[in-house]
Amino acid sequence: MPAIGAREVAGAVRVLAGGNLSRFQSGRASRTQVFEQRLQSTIGVRHALAVNSGTSALVCALVGAGIGPGDEVLVPAYTWVATAAAPLAVGAVPVLVDIDESLTIDPLDVERKLTPYTRAIIPVHMRNLVADMDALMQIATERGLVVVEDACQAVGVSYRGRRVGSIGNAGAFSFNQQKNIKCGEGGAVLTNDSRLFARAGMYHDVGTYSREGRFDTDEPLFVGLNLRMPEISAAVLDPQLRRIDKQIAQRQARRRVIVEELSLHPRVRISPHNDPASAVGVSVIFDDPADAQRFGRSRGVNRLIETGRHVYTNWQSILEKRSFDPRLDPYQWAHRPIDPADADCATTLDILERTCGVSVAPDVPIPVLRQIIRRAVKGL
Repeated sequence: MPAIGAREVAGAVRVLAGGNLSRFQSGRASRTQVFEQRLQSTIGVRHALAVNSGTSALVCALVGAGIGPGDEVLVPAYTWVATAAAPLAVGAVPVLVDIDESLTIDPLDVERKLTPYTRAIIPVHMRNLVADMDALMQIATERGLVVVEDACQAVGVSYRGRRVGSIGNAGAFSFNQQKNIKCGEGGAVLTNDSRLFARAGMYHDVGTYSREGRFDTDEPLFVGLNLRMPEISAAVLDPQLRRIDKQIAQRQARRRVIVEELSLHPRVRISPHNDPASAVGVSVIFDDPADAQRFGRSRGVNRLIETGRHVYTNWQSILEKRSFDPRLDPYQWAHRPIDPADADCATTLDILERTCGVSVAPDVPIPVLRQIIRRAVKGL
């Protein structure tokens, strides 16, 4: 079943026909509120806040957690650039951390990069691959750090019995065109922390002062922005969210087929996974980068060093510390000299040069998938 089908179209048409395109309307619960309620129930959190993008979700989560000027936030060197941009948006500074072969932030390098000024960690569940949340939460608990899960690429995925986005102090989802559920652009903040939720909510809606009963908190109001999700986006997302477990099961079934086919070839090694029993995504790592280069030319496969926007060495504006006005450069508030251009994440680059991601599309028939994988390994 395609992600956008008759139910999504019907939901969008109902919103358009009703003429109420904004969530704040009188007389009944909005489509956005209904979606938030279903999201918090599905993920297993007390609060869900729908916003207009995954980037906005990360920023709102950091605002909600009280991260601000001078704070250091640990982010992986392999992720979409928004993970590093979000701390800058609140005046904090990102500190780049190596990944390990699971393609997620390395807890050992997290410990190496900690300083007295570290306030938060943003683990990223890349490509439906889960980070080592047990190790990261232990570090965070011992050091009193905030954990914001960037689960933008892993909506609906679980880690050891818990949905990603529900494990840290907050989680962030994205619903753009490439994500597990999609509406073009959109996002959400997930949390069990009522104060964090209230602060994130204030920041996402500059008109919060006029929304009676929106947040149950004594937190003083502060000025925010307009990062709200429109009704039509929620209407498109809600039917997909109802099917998320079915979609995840389809992905898991196809992953098992991919692993079965690839395991027949001695030169192919499946990358380690932090929760193999619940695994959804899959990648393969080679000893020789040339093998990864050849394998990466195949249909449904891509060599990760070539996915340039996700590799820290290509984040030009961040590496050059350029914002829209130099007077608002967050690095001026840092407690110590930090230059992202000096970041040494050679381990990340080595892993990405030797690793290929394999597409696990839920709608590809399994016999077709077997043929795709068999053709891919023939090129090695």
